[in-house]
Amino acid sequence: MGDILRNYDILGAFWVTIQLSVLSAVGALVIGTVIAVLRVSPVGILRTIGSLYVNLIRNTPLTLLMAFSILGMTFILGLQLDEQATRNAYWWAVIMLAVYHAAFVCEALRSGVNTIPAGQAEAARSIGLTFAQSMREVLLPQAFRGSIAPLGSVLIALIKNTTVAAVILGTAESAGLLAEITENEGASLPTFFIFALGFVILTLPIGIATTNLSRRLSVKR
Repeated sequence: MGDILRNYDILGAFWVTIQLSVLSAVGALVIGTVIAVLRVSPVGILRTIGSLYVNLIRNTPLTLLMAFSILGMTFILGLQLDEQATRNAYWWAVIMLAVYHAAFVCEALRSGVNTIPAGQAEAARSIGLTFAQSMREVLLPQAFRGSIAPLGSVLIALIKNTTVAAVILGTAESAGLLAEITENEGASLPTFFIFALGFVILTLPIGIATTNLSRRLSVKR
């Protein structure tokens, strides 16, 4: 076990996982919020666009999106995000993780919006607020408060799904490094335990924090 810790950069691989998680989470939150607004928009075509996005992305395997980003966007269409192959794959992993989990962020926020009494939206319209203003000032703040726990679950799922990035990142990410260690050194329970413990350390505090925060900030009805 000591040789594995010395010969392989496990901490470095988990640092890549953390970077992927943070950047992808920010991207997913931004994209998901926009799609959620489209989903509750009074304009039919916008609702259709939001619905198509959610249904298409949620029913597409993340592994397929990862493979498409490299094989389709890079090798077929020639779209490079970075001149270095490793960094190019890294940024594609961030984008695909963000795009995929944005669909789940959207549904979490939409469920939060649907819990808000309709009278609040009507009151916002009665004082002259536009749809965009009522979403920004009235509905979205309450939707975020009501969706903290579901958003926490999405973030935990995102962290675990960074393992799929090994498809294009190889050993730079924790799952890819685990595969390399298993191939070179053979499968061992202590090795799997170390990597499993790493993901527990990353995800368990998020679950506890979001649950507590959800209880504290829940909107009283």
